[in-house]
Amino acid sequence: MSELKTNADITWCPGCGNFGIFTAIRNAITRLEEKDVKRENLVMTAGIGCHAKIFDYLNVSGLYSLHGRDAATAQGIKIANPSLKVITFSGDGNGLGEGLAHTLFAAKRNQDITMILHNNSVYALTTGQFSPLTEKGWDGPSTPRGSFEKPFNAISLMIEAGATFVARCFSGEIKHLTDTMVQAIEHEGFSFIEVLQPAVPYHEWAEYRDKVTFLDKKPETKEEALTIARKASKFTLGTFYQASEQVYHKALYGDHHPIQNRLSRETRLNKISKILGSK
Repeated sequence: MSELKTNADITWCPGCGNFGIFTAIRNAITRLEEKDVKRENLVMTAGIGCHAKIFDYLNVSGLYSLHGRDAATAQGIKIANPSLKVITFSGDGNGLGEGLAHTLFAAKRNQDITMILHNNSVYALTTGQFSPLTEKGWDGPSTPRGSFEKPFNAISLMIEAGATFVARCFSGEIKHLTDTMVQAIEHEGFSFIEVLQPAVPYHEWAEYRDKVTFLDKKPETKEEALTIARKASKFTLGTFYQASEQVYHKALYGDHHPIQNRLSRETRLNKISKILGSK
């Protein structure tokens, strides 16, 4: 697993919850390789923020994206080459703030990609502004009187938007997080994992460990999943929803594969010449 690390210096704060996510994704990739998922068929994208530093540390091919545009980049990669397993790392601000529209449309289209949302409930890299998932009343640098906005419920939002695998994990529960990542990446369709993880300058591990619970069972229907997601604590972990539906690239292409079935350069030039010559 060591070769999954790059030589880049890790600059996350000591004790950051991102370390748990980094460990879990390396565990997950190792297990996927044991299941004959080739490393060269794994591709990642990331946005901008503390979460995105994982792009520098994880030895997997991919593309950095603009702030909030990682889901759009991931969708483009998957449409261009459906053989790839595409993983996008996002933050609660990056994915559900600046990138909300891209995230929602990836879910709506059931794009066959996996989004791992690092939820520390704050814009940590830019020193603590409140995010779309910040709890109401949180006293932070940009909200000295307490945030008065109601946060999104990321789980119910993604289920309603059309995601076909929706789960919540905690970076302090490495085995559960690893197992869920493997299931999400193997799932055909838009997979969304909200990972609770403390940004230690603003939140303590105890705020999470003392409250974390697990679902008794996976909900069986979308309606049941939505009901449970809306009523459950934000610290309830588990897979809230999983369904099998047609993915976007198969609806778009059918059996066609744009890489495997692409025309030769000579054929393309001949077709262009015929088109131009007919005008």
